[in-house]
Amino acid sequence: MRLTLIGPAFPWRGGIPLLTTELAHRLAADGHHVRVRTWTRQGPARLLPAQRHPLTAPEARPFPTVDEPLSWRNPLDWVRTGRRAGAESDLVVLVFYTTVQAPALTVIARLARRRARVVVICANAVPHEPRPGDRVLLARLVRGADAAVTHTDAERAALCRLTDRPVAVAPLPPHLPDTDRPELRPDRPALHRLLFFGKVRPYKGVDVLLEALREVPGVTLSIVGEFYEDVARTRATVRALGLADRVELHPDYLPADRIPALFARFDALVLPYRTATASQLVALAHWNGLPVVATRVGNFPETVRDGVDGLLCTPGDAGDLARALRALHEPGRLERLRTGVRPAATEGVWQRYTETLFRLAARPPHEAAR
Repeated sequence: MRLTLIGPAFPWRGGIPLLTTELAHRLAADGHHVRVRTWTRQGPARLLPAQRHPLTAPEARPFPTVDEPLSWRNPLDWVRTGRRAGAESDLVVLVFYTTVQAPALTVIARLARRRARVVVICANAVPHEPRPGDRVLLARLVRGADAAVTHTDAERAALCRLTDRPVAVAPLPPHLPDTDRPELRPDRPALHRLLFFGKVRPYKGVDVLLEALREVPGVTLSIVGEFYEDVARTRATVRALGLADRVELHPDYLPADRIPALFARFDALVLPYRTATASQLVALAHWNGLPVVATRVGNFPETVRDGVDGLLCTPGDAGDLARALRALHEPGRLERLRTGVRPAATEGVWQRYTETLFRLAARPPHEAAR
């Protein structure tokens, strides 16, 4: 089958570009003819700070991309991409994660659909920080395609309220950067150090984590990642809570080759999210030998086995998060959790993912158009 994937890929950084790239490799390995078209401009830098700092070297095996401009703000690019993708493909897969790109992807979908099937992967069917028009723009995009895929049941339910197109759920498959897995002994001494890793945004609950940390003496925290909010506000919160000597802020993107050494310095990764869709941070932590403390949102309840390789708690509840953090360092608990940590299953999840795409693409046209 001839396929075109349209979404972020190298030189863009983060989990979604890794998903696009890994999907392309797996489809090509299955014998399909795959083209990848990525953005030359993803969106305004004030909304997508990563736009300012593309990668200079890939963090995983790259997949060749079509060398043509595709800007979020140039309708001529959208028209050209949609027409060519439809002419060159049997199936066009659009990777959606921000409504900034929804108008462009809608035009591409409608033009490509004249000659090819179109499926949208909705990586964020429920916006993390909603803005006016989000629901309308997403609805128009999915209605311009034949079908859509989400990564959680909650996202599917939300999307089904916006469209009558078929929507299927496929769990988010692991798509990690290429790094060696460190050999860390489960019985190594506890460091009493916790890590928050990734983009710092309001929905991720760093403020809740700081409140909880105040109730857990003797434990330190490092917050490592790009800030999508005012870092000065977080520093002020740290000082106001009396945590200046227990919290370190590293407000920069960390290259993938430095992740194993970073994770080896901590007892656990903490994901105190208020809300979530699907994240691969649990898979990243487990690959690097760390248990995870996470809230019961998004795909965390499916990827963290409570009491086996991590601990789960209530979102937005600093008291319950503090309880979990205290439990982490109860006698013998950390070693048991480390022993339970295993790398995420890969092949079966990826097979289900690609099968879902092809099942949607094979639906009769009248069924997809209902």
